[in-house]
Amino acid sequence: MSDENSSEKEETRANRIYCNYCPGYCCYRLAGSILFIDAADINRMARFFKISDGEVRKRYMEGRNTFKVKKDGSCIFLSNKKMWARCTIHQARPQQCRDFPNNEPCPYLVREDLLEKIKPKIECSLRKTQ
Repeated sequence: MSDENSSEKEETRANRIYCNYCPGYCCYRLAGSILFIDAADINRMARFFKISDGEVRKRYMEGRNTFKVKKDGSCIFLSNKKMWARCTIHQARPQQCRDFPNNEPCPYLVREDLLEKIKPKIECSLRKTQ
C-alpha cells in the first residue's frame, strides 16, 4: 500500500470517529439534496418500529423516497437532546446514511461552502433545546 493510500485511509478513519461527536451536519436537508430511501430501508424501519411498511411510509415519509423533516430542516429522527448517538433509529437507518461519507472525507469538514449553509440550521436547533 502506498503512503498516499495509507494517509487517505487514516483520514477517512479519523472522519468516521468524528461522526460520533458531530452535531449531525449530514442530518440537515440542504436545498436540492435528498435522502434516497428504498424498499429495503423501509422494511428495516418497519421491523425496527414493529409496524407495516405502509405505516412507515404514512408516518415518516415525504413523497416516495425521503423522510419528512422538522421545521429547521433536520431529519425527523435526529435528537437534539444528546451529544452523541443522536440518530434515534441508528440501528435501522437508511443505507445512504450507513454509507455516508462513502469512504471519502466528510464534505462538511472539507468544504466551507457546505459548512456555511448548515451551521445556521444547527445553531438554530441548539438554541431551541437550551
